[in-house]
Amino acid sequence: MARKDSNASAERPVVVASNRLPFTFKHTAKGLVREPSAGGLVSALEPVLRKRGGTWVGWPGIDVWEGESIAARGEAYRIRPVALSETEVQRYYHGFSNRTLWPLMHSLAPQARFDARDFVHYEEVNKRFGAAAAEEGEDAGLVWIHDYQLLLAPAEVRKHLPDTRLAFFLHIPFPPYDIFRLLPWDRELLRGLLACDLIAFHVRSYAQNFLDCVERTLGARVDKAEMLVEYGDRSTRIRALPLGIEFERYEALARAAPPPQSARERVVLGIDRLDYTKGIPERMLAFERLLELHPEHREEVILLQIAVPSRSQVAEYRKLKRELDEIVGRINGRFATAGWSPIRYLYRTVDQQRLCGIYRDADVALVTPLRDGMNLVAKEFVACQVEAPGVLVLSRLAGAADTMREALMVNPYDIDGSAETLHRALTMEEEERASRATALRRRERRDDLGAWVTSFLEEAGVERPTLAPLQGADFSAWLDNFLKSYRLALFLDYDGTLSPLREHPSKARLPPRVRKALIACAERNDVDVSIVSGRSLADVQKMVGVPELTFAGNHGLEIDGGDIPHFSHEDLVHYRQRAEALASDLERCEVDGAWTEHKGPTLTYHYRAVPENRREQLVEDVRSNIVLHGYQSRDAHCAIEARPPIGWDKGRAVLHILRTRYGPAWSEEVRVIYVGDDQTDEDAFRFLAGLSTTFRVGSADTPTAATRRLPDVDAVRALLEWLAARQSKQS
Repeated sequence: MARKDSNASAERPVVVASNRLPFTFKHTAKGLVREPSAGGLVSALEPVLRKRGGTWVGWPGIDVWEGESIAARGEAYRIRPVALSETEVQRYYHGFSNRTLWPLMHSLAPQARFDARDFVHYEEVNKRFGAAAAEEGEDAGLVWIHDYQLLLAPAEVRKHLPDTRLAFFLHIPFPPYDIFRLLPWDRELLRGLLACDLIAFHVRSYAQNFLDCVERTLGARVDKAEMLVEYGDRSTRIRALPLGIEFERYEALARAAPPPQSARERVVLGIDRLDYTKGIPERMLAFERLLELHPEHREEVILLQIAVPSRSQVAEYRKLKRELDEIVGRINGRFATAGWSPIRYLYRTVDQQRLCGIYRDADVALVTPLRDGMNLVAKEFVACQVEAPGVLVLSRLAGAADTMREALMVNPYDIDGSAETLHRALTMEEEERASRATALRRRERRDDLGAWVTSFLEEAGVERPTLAPLQGADFSAWLDNFLKSYRLALFLDYDGTLSPLREHPSKARLPPRVRKALIACAERNDVDVSIVSGRSLADVQKMVGVPELTFAGNHGLEIDGGDIPHFSHEDLVHYRQRAEALASDLERCEVDGAWTEHKGPTLTYHYRAVPENRREQLVEDVRSNIVLHGYQSRDAHCAIEARPPIGWDKGRAVLHILRTRYGPAWSEEVRVIYVGDDQTDEDAFRFLAGLSTTFRVGSADTPTAATRRLPDVDAVRALLEWLAARQSKQS
């Protein structure tokens, strides 16, 4: 049984972050007025916040004027507004959230629009949400972020609160890999989510899609059986937690609703927010087909379609409204008689009391979205079946289909199939209707909104996940096919890759087991090992102490060893005097434990020992000095590299070694693996993209162009041991 983490005490406050606050605000002559927002999320989370305390972070939906307060006296929890400009509303919310993510996540790629300007605003707004949640969450037991508008916010929270429990729930579908990778910013969004300890989805298929995407897009290590992800030095639990409804409330509203007006027609009910994901046109066409195939339903059955206005400022939604108007007019014009119209179409909002009465009195609920995260309409209909039971016809493409097994399932794109299923629902015997409805009601009552909240908080309270250490099976899955029948060119950084990072480079000794594995790789007749380091050539050769290898020092400006002729970049001669002058200036910046490493043609200024509050100005001064001397400034781990601006880096050094050793067609001769932990290794990762397997070692917080991540030096050692022991190509 999973243990609870003491840091996730049920007594500690909770911070909730969602796009909107749990209130609706409006300006009046008497000032700012607020009313509680309707909706399951508010109903679910408010009791938790009232009990444990905490903060709800969100956008008020309007501009709050100077002197106005959105808070009320005596509240059990805080309200933290995040203001949005008009441009941000258009680009972050209407733009990237609803014109890009919404259709793509619903697997409706042709509807998606990709605009880099929208993403810039989405990124900026997410940073503000994340910073606000982090500020409110310093003493919280849990920061709980919601939905697709805030996919990048977890990374910002994690930056400020590295140890706080962080969870995310996605209220819409997560698409398959081939759909999600259409997004130009897929890597950024996945990295943002993987800052969480727990990510939950409505159903297992969405969770599996996510696992597939992080494995194939980021090269994350995934345990699909346990639903765990390891990305760099962080692990995340993935769970399927289907959202429920306030079952007893809907049931009570249905019992209290006024009795139906006398009517001779039977009712097929469709109720949706006006959205192209809901399949309303297809539903109407299926009803039309029903009347064609089964004329006995004419003048006996109506389709009552309620479409709640939504996002009317978005062109796609206005187009959908016109399309529905035309379909309704055509079908009614075709089949209507003097006393009967087949479709009754209401484009309006209906209050909950009346809606529950409509649910109760409907003979069939036709819930047929083209794609839906869950679909609570199906659950609300079931809760309101307190009298003669109706039949639920449900799209198999809705998340609710995973659990509402007693519904009649349809493919909404199959118009004929939907029509025949609707006919079956209308002609079903009462005994079967009652049996199906009873099972559905029992499950939805048990798995209601309160049960969902409890389940989520229990999952969020489980100890932080860890995967077993990397084993041969992991490397085999990643590399067997890649290396099959090829010679291997293995490139390795030193500090942070073969040896753990130390306060002083002189202390970064090669661990004995790593040395042994390195020698075993070098002794194979089908592996060539090169060390590519920012250290000077002599220094890295001394630290590794395996002379048979090839060494590239000073980020490849100097190369020697193995069968590679000695190489020293021809332009270095022009920078000897500049290097001495720069070193003299940098020495004057050696304060608070900072020091300068002299490496011949390059220098490294180390500031790991400098207190955090002193670093910013010091680093700025050092960068300025480097540039003044005609050098390039490059960031490293708590250090700044000063390099001659001669267009040479680790990527070019790798190319030099590959071309020298294997010829111009090297990519046909060998397979390349490169392992590094530093920003300077990114040059090699970018150069080798698509031509190799690359590994970035260490923190998950840093974006990388590498194919995969390894958590630490122990994982690198495990990789080397596997490479040394694997079956040779000759075998």
